[in-house]
Amino acid sequence: MSRILRIAFATVAAALAFTGAAEAAGGNYVFAGGTATEQAQVRSALDASSFDWNLVPTQVTIHIARGIMTSHALAGHIWLDADLLDAGKFSWGTVQMEYAHQVHFFLLDDAKRSVLTSALGAKAWCWEKPGVAHGDNGCERFSATLVWAFWPSKDNAFAPASPTDESAAMAPARFRTMLSQLLGARQLAAVTAPSAPRR
Repeated sequence: MSRILRIAFATVAAALAFTGAAEAAGGNYVFAGGTATEQAQVRSALDASSFDWNLVPTQVTIHIARGIMTSHALAGHIWLDADLLDAGKFSWGTVQMEYAHQVHFFLLDDAKRSVLTSALGAKAWCWEKPGVAHGDNGCERFSATLVWAFWPSKDNAFAPASPTDESAAMAPARFRTMLSQLLGARQLAAVTAPSAPRR
């Protein structure tokens, strides 16, 4: 009987390791692929942000594989390149960026998107107008600004280098306040911006 229990326990443990289930302040997601180290980079990336990823009301599947040319997201799914995750903290901003897209997929309606398109100085919300540059789409400015506003670290690859960068579309404190108002999540605006970038 104890041998059967050991086998059952090992089977359950293996299944959990395969799916990589994760639920906490860092969001509700499961992994499809990736090594334990790459999955740990995703967890660390989401935990580094002060944004409450649990506000996203659905479980997200995070696909990790080699050869993904560009990390991207659709509603409920994120695709990340394993080589990028192998770069460690350099990848964290991209992980947060793709999860930030889940925020706009699931927590914003057309009225909120319209407000943000204007406030972020975008030309369109999300790829609905041909010829609009990547950085002129509101959904891209929104996601990049969220990454910087909630993880102002020297390690953040989305730290704005110029006023024209996507993540510089709005000052972090103003963005947090606006997002708090739009989502009705007061704790978002309460984040205290550090006097120096977080490490």
